[in-house]
Amino acid sequence: MRKFLVVLDDTRESLNAIRFAALRAAATGGTVQVLAVIPADEIQHGFGVADVMRQEATERIEAHFQVFAKWMRERPGVEPELVIREGEPSTELLAQISADPEIGICVLGAASDGSGPGPLVTRLLRDVAQLPCPLTIVPGDISLDRLKEIT
Repeated sequence: MRKFLVVLDDTRESLNAIRFAALRAAATGGTVQVLAVIPADEIQHGFGVADVMRQEATERIEAHFQVFAKWMRERPGVEPELVIREGEPSTELLAQISADPEIGICVLGAASDGSGPGPLVTRLLRDVAQLPCPLTIVPGDISLDRLKEIT
């Protein structure tokens, strides 16, 4: 079974990438793996503070994921899987792609604010020829209706 890997963060483009991945997975009999990365620089180290900050970040991610997971289960009928990693987001995304051979497609959202496609898209495009799976880039401002039409 093919997995669509998508990144969960607080951006609008992440929302559209998740929607696209779930709709495509439902249409093709695939699954969705949602990757959330806790940036290492957000975790202060020392005296147990890092553990508390890591736990708080994990709880926020899990709550955020549940909102999308509920929609994926109810609408397109896909059961998503959550993976949480800690580090630099693009490095962790590449590591996750390497770690799971069932990932068939990586889906990223492109930023729509005019500042470029975003750091993850920019990073993966540098090494796209070496990726073990196709990369799908979803426009950050595409409508849900349009996503439904093309999936």
